[in-house]
Amino acid sequence: MLGIGLRPMINRLRPASVPVGLILLAVVLLVAGCERGQAPPAPEDPRRPTIQLASFDFPESELLAQLYGQALARHGFPVEQVVQLGAREVVEPALEQGKVDMVPEYLGSALNFLNDRDRVATADPALTHARLEQAFAPRGVSVLAYAPAQDRNGFVVAGDTARRHGLEKLSDLTPMASRLTFGGPPECAQRVLCLRGLEEVYKLQFKRFEAMPTRTVTADALGTGEIDVGMIDTTDPNMARPDLVQLADDKRLQPADNVVPVVRREVLDAYGPPLVRLLNAISAQLTTPELIKLNLQVYQGRPAADTASGWLRTHTII
Repeated sequence: MLGIGLRPMINRLRPASVPVGLILLAVVLLVAGCERGQAPPAPEDPRRPTIQLASFDFPESELLAQLYGQALARHGFPVEQVVQLGAREVVEPALEQGKVDMVPEYLGSALNFLNDRDRVATADPALTHARLEQAFAPRGVSVLAYAPAQDRNGFVVAGDTARRHGLEKLSDLTPMASRLTFGGPPECAQRVLCLRGLEEVYKLQFKRFEAMPTRTVTADALGTGEIDVGMIDTTDPNMARPDLVQLADDKRLQPADNVVPVVRREVLDAYGPPLVRLLNAISAQLTTPELIKLNLQVYQGRPAADTASGWLRTHTII
């Protein structure tokens, strides 16, 4: 849905004793004034189009849109937020059709979507970025610089487990996987980037799989020992817990999914290098640990707008 609030209705109370004749006279004068050509609202300056900035329908995307959107507004670019517009199936066509102008995207997920969900994205962010540029170019969309921050599937163990067995990377699980319980979202069991991928790429055969309803439940289950290995997204707020260790994807199962702004070329043509420099400056400072902290603040109840403005001030962008 559009994040543009309805204008509140104004209560208009008619005085009880105003004669009907005076009311009619006022209406006539009002109409006459309109007919004399009272100027309508000024049209938008085509040289400075309002940037319709959309986010996907999940909290991190809204937070990212606030980061980029607030910075744009404070630096004098006209911008309107289209909050939590929907899934990529909704947002990408809206971008391509010019209904929105900018989206904070993710490299690999966007590339695979544009290629009919074929797995063309690689673990190399530079290569995936180049391919995404090629995929978006005929659609009139430009891809700016990507951030270090990546939101992708992560595989996690408890800190005590990591220390006891010297676990640093996923391949370290090979000799012991048959004794371990793996936990993740219910759909993980059939996903090539989740349990299926671990079995095919890493040859990991776990003792059993436990379906976890949420990432928080997964993190709690790791802490209690109910599961030994869990799937938690790399920027999930639970990754702020000091007792969790993310194992490195040393066989590069996961595609690069760095945060990356995509912008309609018409907007870039209108505003030129100053717009690109500002957006790239934000992306350059956005790391995975930083995004975890921001997501944690939102998870704890701080509004996304306040969380974003605090980060932008800390990094002297606004």
